[in-house]
Amino acid sequence: MAITQEARGTEWHAMAVDEVERALTVDTGQGLSAAEVTARQARYGPNALSSAPPPPWWRLLLGQFTDGLILILFGAAVLSLVIGEIEEAVFIAVLLAFNGILGFWQERQAQQSLAAIEALVVPQARVRRDGGVHQIPADQIVPGDVVLLEAGDTVPADGRLAAAFRLAVAEAALTGEAVPVDKSIAPVGPDTGLADRTDMAFTHTAITAGRAELLVTATGMDTEIGKLATLMSEVESEPTPLQRQTAQLGHRLALIAGVAVVVLLIIGLAQGEEFQELIVGAIALAVAAIPEALPATVTVTLAVGMSRLAKRRAVVKRLHAVETLGSTSVICSDKTGTLTLNQMTVSSIVRGDEELTVSGQGYSPDGRIGGAHIDGRPPELRQLTAALALCNDAVIRDGACIGDPTEGALVVLAAKADIDVAGARQRFPRMGEVPFDSTTKYMATLHEDRSGGHPGEIVICVKGAVESVLERVDHVADRDGEPRPLDDAGRAAIREAADRLAARGRRVLAAAGRWVPRDSVDLDGDLARAATDLTFLGLVGIVDPPRTEAGEAIAAAHRSGIGIKMITGDHPVTAHAIADALGITGDVVRGADLEDMDDEELARRVREIGVFARVAPEHKLRIVRALQSHDLVVSMTGDGVNDAPALEQADIGVAMGITGTEVTKEAADMILLDDNFATIVTAVREGRTIYDNIVKFVRFQLATNLSAIMTVLTSALFGLASPFTTIQILWVNLICDGPPALALGVDKPRDGVMDDPPRPKKAQILPGSRLRVLLWLAVIMGAATLGVAAWADQMYGAAVAATMGWTTFVLAQLFNVFNARTERASALGAGFFTNRYLWASVIVVAFAQLAIVKVDWLGDFFDAAHLTGAQFAICLAAGSAVLWIEELRKLFIRHR
Repeated sequence: MAITQEARGTEWHAMAVDEVERALTVDTGQGLSAAEVTARQARYGPNALSSAPPPPWWRLLLGQFTDGLILILFGAAVLSLVIGEIEEAVFIAVLLAFNGILGFWQERQAQQSLAAIEALVVPQARVRRDGGVHQIPADQIVPGDVVLLEAGDTVPADGRLAAAFRLAVAEAALTGEAVPVDKSIAPVGPDTGLADRTDMAFTHTAITAGRAELLVTATGMDTEIGKLATLMSEVESEPTPLQRQTAQLGHRLALIAGVAVVVLLIIGLAQGEEFQELIVGAIALAVAAIPEALPATVTVTLAVGMSRLAKRRAVVKRLHAVETLGSTSVICSDKTGTLTLNQMTVSSIVRGDEELTVSGQGYSPDGRIGGAHIDGRPPELRQLTAALALCNDAVIRDGACIGDPTEGALVVLAAKADIDVAGARQRFPRMGEVPFDSTTKYMATLHEDRSGGHPGEIVICVKGAVESVLERVDHVADRDGEPRPLDDAGRAAIREAADRLAARGRRVLAAAGRWVPRDSVDLDGDLARAATDLTFLGLVGIVDPPRTEAGEAIAAAHRSGIGIKMITGDHPVTAHAIADALGITGDVVRGADLEDMDDEELARRVREIGVFARVAPEHKLRIVRALQSHDLVVSMTGDGVNDAPALEQADIGVAMGITGTEVTKEAADMILLDDNFATIVTAVREGRTIYDNIVKFVRFQLATNLSAIMTVLTSALFGLASPFTTIQILWVNLICDGPPALALGVDKPRDGVMDDPPRPKKAQILPGSRLRVLLWLAVIMGAATLGVAAWADQMYGAAVAATMGWTTFVLAQLFNVFNARTERASALGAGFFTNRYLWASVIVVAFAQLAIVKVDWLGDFFDAAHLTGAQFAICLAAGSAVLWIEELRKLFIRHR
């Protein structure tokens, strides 16, 4: 047997169950045979989403050597080898290998961290095959399988419902709708939209109530989730802001190096120097112009950020994504489960003319009604909460809801009212029920009284939509719990109260009940007839409450100049109410409104909109692209499959680790293991700190490079010997500057880091104002170097002079590292001693330089002469001038 040719492309939702069986060539009562399962597995493959495999290790390693700065160094190594400078070539090669291996190791660590969190338990499914029920891994399901589902199960594949018993499915992961959808086996029209196909169930949605039998119609990439995964693959990734800026910096430095080398060659040729000596000098100058530690420092700094975020339950999949968070200017967030708890909660009770508030959130029983426990409250309030708990199938177990989330909220409400729900259900066992139906919009249950309070009677409990319940009541409970007639004015007051709750984004349910003699009800007859002439007990307002920490995080984001956009499939009124509670401002538009806007109009209005409701996945992509058209750095957070394409399009995608679907995690750059929106703000702070630290390194390293260039060119211009050899320059750039630079990468966040506005996407690491300061520092260090060398040449001779000049240059870098930590504030302020790694590296490098000029064999390797203690002290004093002079400049800037 095989699926018929006609079944391909079939609109399953428009077909009757028997037609679906024939198209899939399966008997629902028997299921597929083992042979047919094998054949279909060979034909359709595993029930899993395809994803791009991680790059092989060799490609990851080669990728570390494609940076422009690295290529310049590689060229310098080759040229050194060609002209016979073996030591320089080996030294540069070792440097390249160190940077490459460090970057490769960090990328591999990130991959392994991701693999560890994605190694989740393989989902299981119950299927009917060969007439029996079997539990199998969900990836072994094939089209035509009959899957058995019950409350708490996750739907493992797309399919047509063959049987449905009081079935409700939470489809927030697919459609964004917070309230579970009632399902049936009745076919719907062929043009029915995805969210309204009530006879279908889809992969990664959850059964909240009832049970069902599902005829699988699509698996793997053919499911609705698979289609979204395909859509996601069409999105092109852009380089991160840091990648763009380091690329710009590399181009600038390459240009500076090229110009400096050309100038040096012209000067040397004009002075009649030998060509090979000029080449050696040019190599030294090229090496001086390149901040060799830049790739390693950026990698280590980002890796430190990854480690810090991992400790806060956030796993970053791509190294550069950490910094991108720091430049985020807009966060687009899904509502359900991200900004809210995804746990329905009763927040209000209305009885008569009084509205009571209910504190507490989610499925925890902690909370109060009206500010006091139920003891001492009027009896009808106890009647109301007990009726809602009895007319209910949900169970709260270990803080989780088994069943419909709305019914779970009613169970929690009863617990807050000091009602023992399990005990009440035992004292009042259910004798019959009228199941909830989307047409009648109410549920009724009949319960025997075993408590002895009403012998010979049964209690009828009803809950449902306000109008549906009002149609069945003729009395209302007074403050003593006694029924009194309900007149038109009373009905109008109830409707007005319900409208007030709905206007605040609450889902409103009404409750009613009455006691009747046991023998007046035919339990085998039409029980709906018994659910009449009821007494109205009250209204409850239910909401998926916003996360407390999300509101705090949004407030912090606003203070940082970061905009927040809520993007949800939920109703506009509900979305607006949640947005108000969280402090999200701006207009509210619906998906239908977006359909009426072209891309140009959307781009013009998008910054004024705070809430996008009733949106589809393609709308989310348009929203992100519209924001990006303003050169904004867009972050998208979410947990549902419908978020995945927008997460891929966004500059930084953030998925939820607990509720997030497989597709969403694949699309995301970062995964929040605790689903805590507040971690986003922590990540933004970390990202800003990382960028700050990279800027510190750039200020430090480039001042060194520019000083070296000036020193070499000035010496050449005046016909002096080159002050540094290639190995000495590499020693400065790699050893003397490397450890302090790496230590700058772990500097603590500065005060006020979250008070700055977001950094523009096109911002440069090295703007003109910053370059002018670096030139100023380069002049100071170059002057100190050449001044000491010139003075020592007169006092001690050329060999000692060259070594003293080089030592002064090295020590000047160690003082300048403190300048690099602040742009305006004093380097000697409160944070002077806070970075112990920086102090350790400065002390180690200073003693290493001292060893070179004191230990003969080290001096021979670095072409350095022996220095006395006094001579070293002179170098130390001259090198410190860059710190004191820069402190005077900063003082003048702060007080002018």
